[in-house]
Amino acid sequence: MNSDNFNLSEKIVSPSYIRQGSQARRGHEQLIRQLLEQGKCPEEGWSESTVELFLSELAVMDSNNFLGNCGVGEREGRVASSLVARRHYRLIHGIGRSGDIAAIQPKAAGSSLLNKLTNSVVLDVLKLAGVRSVASCFVVPMATGMSLTLCFLTLRHRRPKARYIIWPRIDQKSCFKSMITAGFEPVVVENVLEGDELRTDLEAVERKIEELGAENILCVHSTTSCFAPRVPDRLEELSSLCSKHDIPHIVNNAYGVQSSKCMHLIQQGARVGRIDAFVQSLDKNFMVPVGGAIIAGFDESFIQEISKMYPGRASASPSLDVLITLLTLGVCGYKKYLSERKEIYSFLAEQLKSLASAHGERLLHTPHNPISLAMSLDGLQANSDKAVTQLGSMLFTRQVSGARVIPLGKEQTVSGHTFRGFMSHSESYPCPYLNAASAVGITREDVTVCIKRLDKCLKTLKKEGGAVSSSDQEVSIGE
Repeated sequence: MNSDNFNLSEKIVSPSYIRQGSQARRGHEQLIRQLLEQGKCPEEGWSESTVELFLSELAVMDSNNFLGNCGVGEREGRVASSLVARRHYRLIHGIGRSGDIAAIQPKAAGSSLLNKLTNSVVLDVLKLAGVRSVASCFVVPMATGMSLTLCFLTLRHRRPKARYIIWPRIDQKSCFKSMITAGFEPVVVENVLEGDELRTDLEAVERKIEELGAENILCVHSTTSCFAPRVPDRLEELSSLCSKHDIPHIVNNAYGVQSSKCMHLIQQGARVGRIDAFVQSLDKNFMVPVGGAIIAGFDESFIQEISKMYPGRASASPSLDVLITLLTLGVCGYKKYLSERKEIYSFLAEQLKSLASAHGERLLHTPHNPISLAMSLDGLQANSDKAVTQLGSMLFTRQVSGARVIPLGKEQTVSGHTFRGFMSHSESYPCPYLNAASAVGITREDVTVCIKRLDKCLKTLKKEGGAVSSSDQEVSIGE
């Protein structure tokens, strides 16, 4: 209510009570005012009542919620189900216009404000997470793979003769298919083995640049967050190479926002060389439903160019989800999650190392990977050729999700390209292994329960010589 309505209320209820209610309302409004003034994530998280009040205020600014609105167009924000309307807080028009996902909608001032504020708050969080010189970003309602495709399609207009994308190998289908979908030919550069770690072969990357010719290369497509024993690419060196040869550089930072090391690599890469854009998932980094990503970069004009490449309007759901989450957590709440993730990474490493030792295996030494860990499965492989994949099935049927079990020598064809040793990021990694990750939101209980069930599965497989029940064979774990 506005001040006039509060004054009128004093004629109905005791003025002292109304003034108390008015002061409480001003407390909510003060938080909203600060957000509008600063465009930054609040230091302390908001209560649900403040978030809902704010979203309600935004919704009444959209034409579909105007009292007496008469809509005669083909897109008037009509929703048949009241349940769907409530799910979206009656913010129905989405974001952007037909020519630009970041444009203001005349029919939807509230949704447009939501879009601008979300991008501003997310930019603030990227800076707080370690990429302090990032200039611009926007939330796009597509997951990481399609968001990378959008970046490549934008570069096509800048480099019309380019056919190739140089890609240090990472065995994850969506980032490979993102290049194929954009119409380019991925040039796969195999990683080099350094101890247990798979690292970027910089000499091979430079040889490919010289062999193909810089003008024929759309970009280098590198990766930060990845499954061990692969570790983040050498971003500083790759960025310097890209700067030297005047080649764009796109970074797949899928779940790297939660890692200070990954974000530091991006910051340093941009400082010493060239990074045109880096892309990260909303669900993996901010614990929201799948379906959104953040495209960010250091040249505001290029990021705007990417946003204008998106055809048509877009769903506001990913923007709404991440804004609600960040307003609820605040800077302090999100930093707490990041701190806890680091602590549990160390706990997970200790527990996996102890378990590996008890079963005659070892925790692979991958100090450059800040999120994912890997435990060898040599003994299991020696026990039975099928035992490694059967372990994955056993874990899944026992409700251990996210663990990847990687056998030796698997081949997989993706979009016409055959990868040998698929899922191990290498044609011939020396041992089979199991992956586990400490990602944002993980708890100590998750680790404890996982280790307990993994221990039981390993004991069962060794006792039975690698044979398991038919129910455990029904599920194959890997990607």
